Amino acid sequence: MNGTKKVESSLAAKLMEIGFSCTRCGDCCRAGSGDDNLVMVTPREIRAISGFCGLQAADIAEPYPESVELPGGRSVTFGRVLRRRPCGDCRFFSGSSCLAYPVRPSICRTYPFMLDGDELRVFPCRGLGNPLAEEEALCIARDLVRRSAEEEEEAGRIRAILPGVPSRPGRFLVDSEGVSER
Repeated sequence: MNGTKKVESSLAAKLMEIGFSCTRCGDCCRAGSGDDNLVMVTPREIRAISGFCGLQAADIAEPYPESVELPGGRSVTFGRVLRRRPCGDCRFFSGSSCLAYPVRPSICRTYPFMLDGDELRVFPCRGLGNPLAEEEALCIARDLVRRSAEEEEEAGRIRAILPGVPSRPGRFLVDSEGVSER
């Protein structure tokens, strides 16, 4: 068994111990307190949703709401999040389902779980504690490992692009594909 398969297998065992089955309550898609339902999306995920839903990128995602102030009157925002309705709910949440479900972002695909380094983090969710079949646990584990690797790669690309932020005053967005003015 190679290293990745071993990690996935160990992770799947932990997931089965915890138990999980989505109840379709939509709590993770609806506004809670503050920005607890912000969903970071990569340019690749935005394109997938765009192709599936027939929407423009600007209708799918917006710049992350926080920015970092830099010298010289510059501010930088890192990445984008799914747009939300004025009430705060995800714009793709409808009733008890997701309009972009087959191409949903990795954060949505793996919720309520996240890998923080080697540590499995578990967030509050009504579906926790429900029986989880081994095959489903392995699927979630694979998605978690893939998500972690993709997030690392995304962060590395952003770090490499960051020196390219113009020195003139302005508001800039940096993602893995470049720098744009906000």
